[in-house]
Amino acid sequence: MNKPFILFFSCLLFFTACQKEQAKTTGNEQAIEANTTESKTTTRPEIPGPRTCFWTRGPVSKDPYMNIAYPDAGVFYWAAMFTIPEGATLTLEGDFPHSRYMSFISYDQRGAPVESMTDYLIVPEEGGVNPFVVGANRTATKRRYQVNILNAQPPKRKVEGSKVNEPIQVQDSKMQNNLINTLHAPAYGPGQQAVLYRIYVPDKGTAPTGGVDLPEAVLTLASGEVLRGAEACAALKSKQPLRITPNAVGVPKAKYYDLVHQPDKPATHPATNPPTWFIQYDRAFLLGIYNGQMPENPRRSTGGFYPNLDNNYVRAIINRKFGEVFVLRGKLPVTPKTYNGDQTMTAGQLVYWSLCSNQGFSHTRVNDCLYDEQVPIDKDGNYMIAISRTADRPRNAYPECGIGWLPMADDGDGSFDEDVTIIQIRNMLADPNFAESVQNIPGIGQEKETMKAYLPQSYYTTKGAFEVFIPCFE
Repeated sequence: MNKPFILFFSCLLFFTACQKEQAKTTGNEQAIEANTTESKTTTRPEIPGPRTCFWTRGPVSKDPYMNIAYPDAGVFYWAAMFTIPEGATLTLEGDFPHSRYMSFISYDQRGAPVESMTDYLIVPEEGGVNPFVVGANRTATKRRYQVNILNAQPPKRKVEGSKVNEPIQVQDSKMQNNLINTLHAPAYGPGQQAVLYRIYVPDKGTAPTGGVDLPEAVLTLASGEVLRGAEACAALKSKQPLRITPNAVGVPKAKYYDLVHQPDKPATHPATNPPTWFIQYDRAFLLGIYNGQMPENPRRSTGGFYPNLDNNYVRAIINRKFGEVFVLRGKLPVTPKTYNGDQTMTAGQLVYWSLCSNQGFSHTRVNDCLYDEQVPIDKDGNYMIAISRTADRPRNAYPECGIGWLPMADDGDGSFDEDVTIIQIRNMLADPNFAESVQNIPGIGQEKETMKAYLPQSYYTTKGAFEVFIPCFE
């Protein structure tokens, strides 16, 4: 057997090992050069940061960030999965971000929230300022804090979704143990703990972190040794794989297929005309939008995918088979104004409001959102928002005409129906005196009765009809 023949078969079996030998043969020089050129010009797409050795997953937001589990487009989330060693204590140290809101929330393996440590309840270090407290100086330079993370179940459930006075939230049910700056993150599965860090509406020019570093994990071992940085991350096993259930970030596609393709249901099911709004309860009721299942747990806001306990939600499923443009008219709640670096934190009916256009329960991607400061309103605080595919966007659906706009995805729910979009309204930390908040809806089917003008009226139309009936004279 001659030498070229042996070389040929050696290269087939051990291509990498013999690449240099091939390069010596005249017949292969051109192919090697082409391969080298391709490897130099093909670059791996990068996911925008930042991340740290502790906050390894994120930022989660709309494209181009990690886009899953229905993130709000005006928000950035980071996730940490870790295990506190036996006898050790974990503290998160950081500076309050320049933003509308921040929180730490713990979760179980199903993506259901356990407890929230909300911004205004965090006591700053001595001499510092918590800029999220009403009346506080949002531009203060001394804004340092510490939050303790415990591997334990919360001794009681905090008030969720509404803003209340501090003592109710930071003492246990016997009013004995002080729970200030403490978040309970009980372990699940093989000992994994999960905490999400959220920043809503970073001030202009400070996204995504709000102009400060991500909080640092500080681990104090049972021996008294204090670890930071890479040493703390290694001891916390912060790069461990996820130990979550398959439905934590979306309904499994096979299950979603069954929900969508039910016998004797119209092609538009479960969308209705006019649309039906549903308050968010647990996961059973989320699926119940399709199959009529009632909630198993009356606890609000647990039915989504890593939802925020400080929000309450209402959602509707819409279908462009009813019309290519979906229109909403409603009244916008009063919220603080912070995006432009306003100096003082003000009060409002809510801390934050948004309307989002999303894909289906299996895909859980956000198309885009409008939050309160982005919504055009008239002198009475009323808004009009159109939702359509980009190609169907009315030429008057622009802020210059006093009209907001959100996109539908060209592939609809991202799975099986190109005409489906899920719209969702967030009400964050409602003032107890704001009677029309989502938080005050007493039960299923009472959404409109409770929210009145704050639950928008809506209808389907066409691009042409929208342009004719709602002229813009700007």
